[in-house]
Amino acid sequence: MKRNMFFILFFLLSSSVFCEGIRILFIGDSITDGSWGSSDGGPMPSSARNHWDMNHIYGSGYMYLCASYYQSRYPDHGYRFFNRGISGNTLADLEQRWKEDVVDLNPDVLSILVGTNDIHYYIEGDMSVPFDTLAWERCYRSLLGRSLRMNPDLKIVLGTPFVAYTGTMKDKKNFALRDSLVHSLSRIVKRIAADYHAVCLPYDEMFDEILAKEPTSQDTYWIWDGIHPTPAGHKRMSELWMEKVEQARILP
Repeated sequence: MKRNMFFILFFLLSSSVFCEGIRILFIGDSITDGSWGSSDGGPMPSSARNHWDMNHIYGSGYMYLCASYYQSRYPDHGYRFFNRGISGNTLADLEQRWKEDVVDLNPDVLSILVGTNDIHYYIEGDMSVPFDTLAWERCYRSLLGRSLRMNPDLKIVLGTPFVAYTGTMKDKKNFALRDSLVHSLSRIVKRIAADYHAVCLPYDEMFDEILAKEPTSQDTYWIWDGIHPTPAGHKRMSELWMEKVEQARILP
């Protein structure tokens, strides 16, 4: 009887740990959002979204493709994915919700993609003073520091922001300045990734190469408005995410 009870207890404990699984959190702006939780594309806070409808829980972008790949290929691993992208967000917006959407979820893997809105709002607003890249970098590092203090074993994946001269972006003024500033933030992200021994996803380089080497009959084929990838673009983003993460052996 005691031996049977031991095995039952062992099975229950093992099952509990197994079901919990590794927690992988994606956070960022609309590119990550993909209308997860039935937000209808708006900047709805995470707490107001639908968290039970598994048909819409991941949205429709690269994050969805990554989650669907790992969960379908490794059902025995118990991977748990969370989308915390919110449309229109800047790095400052992420800072405001960091406790609720990152710290409280206590992820094992944290994937961040942010920056294009910071430049968009700057370009569309008051440009009387230069964009403060130093403050942006300090804020980024501070957020990572907060999470690492909570979980020193946290694995970090950092995507670089990107922009393209496609679709309605061609109607925007100051594209050269926008492009230069976005690439400046991308270089900062790459430097931060190196300093924190994080996985770096050079999405800016990836899309620059795709647009140069894989032309199509439509300039909106990969990024339809200069900022948001199409399904084809999201597929390439997910492939880069999985390639780099697997090279780093982050997910067992």
